[in-house]
Amino acid sequence: MPGEAFGLYTHQRNNRTRSIALIIGLFLMVYLTVWGVMLVGYGYVGVPRGRTVLNFVGQRFWAWLPFITLGTAAWVFIGFRINVGLIEAVSGAEGVTREAQPKLYRMLENLCISRGMVTPKLAIIQSDALNAFASGVNDKQFTVTLTTGLIEQLNDAEIEAVIAHELTHIRNGDVRLMVIAVVIAGIISFVGEVLFRNLGRVRISSDGDKKGSAFAIILGFAVIAVAWLLAVLIRLSLSRAREYLADAGAVELTKNPDAMISALLKISGRADIDNVPSGVMDMCFENDPDDFADLFSTHPSVTKRVQALVQTAGGRLPPEAPPGPPKISERQTLPEIAETSAAHGPWSRPAPPAGS
Repeated sequence: MPGEAFGLYTHQRNNRTRSIALIIGLFLMVYLTVWGVMLVGYGYVGVPRGRTVLNFVGQRFWAWLPFITLGTAAWVFIGFRINVGLIEAVSGAEGVTREAQPKLYRMLENLCISRGMVTPKLAIIQSDALNAFASGVNDKQFTVTLTTGLIEQLNDAEIEAVIAHELTHIRNGDVRLMVIAVVIAGIISFVGEVLFRNLGRVRISSDGDKKGSAFAIILGFAVIAVAWLLAVLIRLSLSRAREYLADAGAVELTKNPDAMISALLKISGRADIDNVPSGVMDMCFENDPDDFADLFSTHPSVTKRVQALVQTAGGRLPPEAPPGPPKISERQTLPEIAETSAAHGPWSRPAPPAGS
């Protein structure tokens, strides 16, 4: 299975190292962004004549550095404290009680007991899409979120496989890493997008007392672009191997690779949740682009995940499955394969009673 060479414990250790590196990198990105914003701002409004914008901004930046550092540390603290609430607010997820979803909570508890895990909370998104994700950075916060479409379209074994996949992400430390990337570093992308959207409105000031600088503005935008690019690279640094390992961990928990394969095939092509930010989609069970964006995807294709389960976990493919990974343009056939295979093979459903 791709990614198995790393091993589970190596993956967990690497995630802890990456989490620390991301937080340190966040401070660097904030410094770059603030410096760039100051260059743009003072290049626009101007500085006292006789001073250069670069020199003036340099002095102000070093004077403000302690406050910038404290502000960034405060944002890291707030991000860790309220990340679940932020993600629920932008995704429309709502927590559900044990009384409202007793079957789902029973699945969740049974899987957690088998591994000695603290049972996470459960939340649901009202959406026809078939998807799920985990959020939180500690035992008190961990939450598994499912869409109503997934609950309605998948059978119990398939839902259990998806929940086991998300629990494995929690167990492996993937969720904490994604929260840092999405919630904390996402603020850099937000600042960059706001500034570049207002790029055309910039007018350089020049009067008797102050003088702006086109060079400082251009340099400022370039610095912000670098910080923005670093924020994007954070997403790309999140190894796709985590999905293979989570699939393998789910099979270890459920002892049912066929259910995981069946869930993947049903979800393929139906996973997009409307109006949910791309950062949250990166955290989802499935986020498989079907075009050029696949090069920058944080998830391996469903086909490759299914093949990995067949080759290493003893999962069984439906007879109509392609012999090898299809091209991106051909991936839409997978849901059709799932529908066709539902009539026979390991995915067969019991025939309805006569007269029903």
